[in-house]
Amino acid sequence: MARLELDSVGKAFGAVHCADGLSLVVEPGEIVAVFGPSGGGKTVLLRMIAGMFEPDDGDILVGGRSIVGAPPEQRGVGMAFQNFALFPHMSAQENIASGLRAKVGSGEVASRVTSISRLLKIEHVLGHMPRELSNGQKQRTALARALIGNPEVLLLDDPLRNVDAKLRYEMRLELPSLLRRSSAAVLYVTQDYREAMAIADRIAVLINGRLVQVGRPEEIYARPASVAVARLFGDPSINLAEVTPQAVQGALCAEIAGTRVLLESDERTPVDHGVCWLGVRPDDLVIARDFGEGAIPARIVAITPMHERAVLLLRFADGTEWLAALPPDAMVGSAEDSVFVRFAPDAALLFDRATGLRIGPQQRRQAA
Repeated sequence: MARLELDSVGKAFGAVHCADGLSLVVEPGEIVAVFGPSGGGKTVLLRMIAGMFEPDDGDILVGGRSIVGAPPEQRGVGMAFQNFALFPHMSAQENIASGLRAKVGSGEVASRVTSISRLLKIEHVLGHMPRELSNGQKQRTALARALIGNPEVLLLDDPLRNVDAKLRYEMRLELPSLLRRSSAAVLYVTQDYREAMAIADRIAVLINGRLVQVGRPEEIYARPASVAVARLFGDPSINLAEVTPQAVQGALCAEIAGTRVLLESDERTPVDHGVCWLGVRPDDLVIARDFGEGAIPARIVAITPMHERAVLLLRFADGTEWLAALPPDAMVGSAEDSVFVRFAPDAALLFDRATGLRIGPQQRRQAA
């Protein structure tokens, strides 16, 4: 199989830059999730690789060979669309086989359709028309069509967005092993950070046409490159407070709502950086009844149950509001109760107030 390489790829539609100097390498058998907010350029990127658009700048290579300007059928690329894009007048079997008929004999087409449909557990609906299929069956049919030609590069455009929650959860478990079995270089577009973290070997965060961070899921969660990246990962989103870090008796500290808290530091953490954003994820907050060093007095404004956790809205003395996400056995107090909020020094992330870029030590905490 072949690697996919993006070399300074650029694309603009008028004044809108959908891709701005994108460079990325995806190895054979690797799954890279392209994740970011809507309108960031994710689908345009896939369509450039597939041959629906051509880049204005840069190059796209598959196995070291430039595919810019090549017809879509000669690129060695398979693609599954978010809206399934099945031919309505063809059965599921005919849809799956449609990309193979001009390449191999009918006997091999039938054999491959049977094999891929068993793998995806849709052999019982091969004779059905698209209108007779559930969304989950449509999704698997579209995926089978993309996989059946053994493409060197596989592009998946938010393929689980239109399926029900149960199937989406099941496919998050099944898809990684299925995709790695194909040995294709996989680009998987999604707007769901949980999906990106569950499925991908690496995540490429795309914001406003730029790749702002590429790394393993746990790295991006624990060490986001910027406030913008930090806000995209986690539910509830990261808590932020404006602080001015200072060195106090050899330790790095900051003040939140009148309480001095200890921060993690090393030789790379500037103590005179000025005003920063301090970020702490809701999962990293500890709520207690008793005061202690670094404990911030707060009032519980509201408690919202969320599946296996409860989310607390907390208000500090200066009006700052943070969220805490706690398991049921860690619950302390109820609405309107006064409590104290703590977090470990290595749970705090510092970001430059002007640029939003992260500063400070390289935390190595794992994704929650």
